[in-house]
Amino acid sequence: MLMRWFAVPALLLAVTGQVWAADCPPLLEGSLPKLRAKETVDLCQRFAGKPLVVVNTASFCGFAPQFKGLEALNQRYKDQDLQVLGVPSNDFKQEAKDGAETAKVCYVNYGVTFTMTEPQPVRGADAIPLFKHLADQSVAPKWNFYKYVVDRQGNVVGSFSSRIKPDDPDFIKAVEAAIASKP
Repeated sequence: MLMRWFAVPALLLAVTGQVWAADCPPLLEGSLPKLRAKETVDLCQRFAGKPLVVVNTASFCGFAPQFKGLEALNQRYKDQDLQVLGVPSNDFKQEAKDGAETAKVCYVNYGVTFTMTEPQPVRGADAIPLFKHLADQSVAPKWNFYKYVVDRQGNVVGSFSSRIKPDDPDFIKAVEAAIASKP
């Protein structure tokens, strides 16, 4: 009888763990270190079931002023659950070598309030799993400030080159489609 008593909670834990894992799309499995913070961002816990814009950034890129547009997008749609995730990368040799400098560019120079991670590789064999999944569903970033719009199920509904600004009508249309998607 004692054995059954312990088996029930273990079975419930196993079942609820499987349900949680099933609700997390592969794109969001894992975690990333938050920029200039001691904590990490559990991608599934933070973003599962929410529309998401993922962008690879670089502090010294000519497209860095897009941070302002991304922040405006974040402010405009945050009440509709939109999440924005910035992932700095030095894959194109335009990111600061120091996280403090990256943070200054994002937070001080551009007033970013959306989630930013420490610099990560975003293309090729060394790319983090998030960007491997994004590339599998669309295309690997060809430069800094590639933008991916992900629906509530973890599917890429649009990818946009560096030249497309965050206020571009086609980009906004993809964001609104992701917001309208069902969890």
